Amino acid sequence: MSEKKGFKPYLGITFLIGFGFFTMGLMDPLYDTYVPIFLSRYLSKMSLVGFFMTLDNILAIFLIPLVSAWSDHTYTKLGRRMPYILVLLPITAFLFGAIPYVTELSLAALLVTLILLNITKQSVRGPVVALMPDTIPADYRSEANGVINTMGGIASIVGTIGLARLMDLDTTLPILGPTKDRLPFPLGGLFVILAVILLLIFIREKQPDPSETQEQKVPILESFRNVAAQKDKSALYILIAIFLWFLGYQGVLPFIGKYSVDVLKTSSGTAALAAGMVGIAYAIFAIPSGYVAHRFGRKKTIRACLLVISMLTLLLFVHKWITAGLPNSLRLISFWAIMFVFGIFWVSIITNSFPMLWQMAEWGTIGIYTGLYYTASQAAAILGPVLTGIIIDVFGYQGIFLFCTVCMLCARTIMGKVTKGEPSEIQNAAKK
Repeated sequence: MSEKKGFKPYLGITFLIGFGFFTMGLMDPLYDTYVPIFLSRYLSKMSLVGFFMTLDNILAIFLIPLVSAWSDHTYTKLGRRMPYILVLLPITAFLFGAIPYVTELSLAALLVTLILLNITKQSVRGPVVALMPDTIPADYRSEANGVINTMGGIASIVGTIGLARLMDLDTTLPILGPTKDRLPFPLGGLFVILAVILLLIFIREKQPDPSETQEQKVPILESFRNVAAQKDKSALYILIAIFLWFLGYQGVLPFIGKYSVDVLKTSSGTAALAAGMVGIAYAIFAIPSGYVAHRFGRKKTIRACLLVISMLTLLLFVHKWITAGLPNSLRLISFWAIMFVFGIFWVSIITNSFPMLWQMAEWGTIGIYTGLYYTASQAAAILGPVLTGIIIDVFGYQGIFLFCTVCMLCARTIMGKVTKGEPSEIQNAAKK
């Protein structure tokens, strides 16, 4: 009966779950921007810095699916996900806040802290993500994921424009000591602690029926094999598509700032604005994209967005030449405009792909499907920059946009084979 009321009754609880994503999202831009600087104090070779910066993606491939599956088989009075959240998120907050302080000690102290941080952060990510589909009915998960992605977009903006600026604040505070090049990290950690408190107070996980619990208690590895061996290959096709579109996205994203400096001749201070355009679009359009998909179908929405993105990246491929005669300010504005439109359609893909997988899962396998999603996306995040780095060395920057176009078109083709994952009313209408 609750599913007939629409998404509105679930908006508040989705917001609270999304606050956890928001605070975790604050850590990402700070980590990605300043940890390479901290590492370069000790390491002169950027290849070594790059290796340690991919550590989180490498650990994510193993830890997110494993811990997500463990949480599927965890039954406590607090629920399946909350025990992991209550233990791992506070540890993550402490380790994140400690990064600039241990940097002053030694390279060994910094590396140990980064390794432990990435272990705890990637371990807790799966249970945090699975908390939403555990709580929200299947038909409204696109809208709910839109709320969560909106908060992720806001977090990206706040992290780059708000907290990052505090790196320049030069004062001394009780307990924290000197704040210059330090303050955003302990503040980010405090936000994470606040998220844990809010989740503990307000989130009540669904308790399983005894019969449902017995049905779902199967070995973790067997659960993975069951997903791969399903007669309907829709879940497998979506995972392949996810890998392909993240391969294109992650292949371009790390080089956008450098492209802005080297090709568009921006200053280093404005180089991040191209990625910022994607973040702004994320914040504005994540919620509407969920409603659009609920109206027209998730598969149709994703395939349409993949087609538009492939056209946009093709436009970026030729942008250098077709804007060569324009003033540099107009070249920059046109590039940022394309990136903003890119963000609109990219967030529509991200918002609706997760709910498609969750729609195929049973109550006891949501964590497994969450882990498989992250396995596909994190594998692409490791491989993508390596491939596009080679492409830049051989063909120049323009080649990465063409690479992204090919990846998006291949993902669109694979998505055409998917037959499941829609909200129930759309799925039933398709059967009729």
